[in-house]
Amino acid sequence: MGSYIPSTGEERQAMLQAIGLTSTDQLFDVVPESVRVRSLDLPEGLSELEVGQKMAELAAKNRVFPSVFRGAGAYRHYIPSIVKTVTSKEEFLTAYTPYQAEISQGVLQSIFEYQTQMCELTGMDVSNASVYDGAVAAAEAVFMCQERKRSAVVVSGAVDPQTIAVIKTYCESREVPVIVVPADGCATDPAAIQAALDGATAAVYVQSPNYYGVLEDMDAIVAATHAAGAKVIMGVNPISLGLLKTPGEYGVDIAVGEGQPLGMPLSFGGPYLGFMTCKKAMMRKLPGRIVGETKDDDGNRCFVLTLQAREQHIRREKASSNICSNEALCAMTASVYLAAMGPKGLRQAAESSAAHAHYLAGELAKLGFGLRSGDKPFFHEFLTDSPIEPETLCAKLEEQGILGGLPVDGGILWCCTECNSKAEIDRLIKVIGEVLA
Repeated sequence: MGSYIPSTGEERQAMLQAIGLTSTDQLFDVVPESVRVRSLDLPEGLSELEVGQKMAELAAKNRVFPSVFRGAGAYRHYIPSIVKTVTSKEEFLTAYTPYQAEISQGVLQSIFEYQTQMCELTGMDVSNASVYDGAVAAAEAVFMCQERKRSAVVVSGAVDPQTIAVIKTYCESREVPVIVVPADGCATDPAAIQAALDGATAAVYVQSPNYYGVLEDMDAIVAATHAAGAKVIMGVNPISLGLLKTPGEYGVDIAVGEGQPLGMPLSFGGPYLGFMTCKKAMMRKLPGRIVGETKDDDGNRCFVLTLQAREQHIRREKASSNICSNEALCAMTASVYLAAMGPKGLRQAAESSAAHAHYLAGELAKLGFGLRSGDKPFFHEFLTDSPIEPETLCAKLEEQGILGGLPVDGGILWCCTECNSKAEIDRLIKVIGEVLA
């Protein structure tokens, strides 16, 4: 059903009278006068050439570092050229939400393939078609665990601070208690998690590798949480799953994370991809879209949107989630990336990232940058002390075209991926040595 715009003054006046108004301005009476814009004062239009020149001028203000040693939730990985080649095809790039889903078989198949790959990657049973980003996925997972007598969520203090903030924001409006257990030496103490659990706890959210790069003792955390009758939500770095134990192997109930490392560039912060997978028992609580496989009347393989008769579509006032859409293009990007890399390629990326990070940690230790996490295992990020004020050091590195680690709690959170060569790491160490001298 389209919109009707009255074309004459008489028609507009008749419509205003029908709703008891005399002028169009009255429609905006609720907007405070102080924030109304009476005149936009727009400049004259520009030609295509002039717009291109203007955009180039604005883009020149961006600074792209050739050498990056910062992660903290967004990572620079090698992206095979086939990823962009496939996802930039116009039939994928311009495809929007399939309102008549079952005749959009190409879009549905791409989502189905993505869901399949995410289940294989995480070792879980079911995946949705994606949500907006990793932090949203974590917050949505909390509401999946709600029960009549259980609503509180216990969150590890070693989780990304931005994710904790989003979880708190989601929970505030529903008066869901959020208990944050402080990190113990860059990691989560399973005993502290256990002490925070009670009969009102619905879920525990832990990230591994955590914000500081440390691998958590998930076996102990899962055992303690399940013994208390609560669900476990695990936040994961998808690249790490090419090398490390999967959430499914740990026995967690829901696995979530940020899918940006799977073929998406840093892009100054987005768009990114939130992935959500869970056990089959929780399938009907999974928010957003889910694509299923079936057969048509002729027995041919086909795809449909499934499990759609849920609250967010038919009873929004009772919904546990209002997410009805997904990040289809980003999900396809992740799918193409995983297909291009394969299990062997993903493992190589994970191994190289970990090896480069451990080499950098060893070289930094020689300069007095001690590991805050002690002997705890880490993946490709780690927090160190700094013999020089962190912001000062990072500023000096930027002068040399190096984006250093992120200043955190008086130290520096460093990161390496397969993109950081030994020569690049050695140059970083050389520059830091000169700064210290």
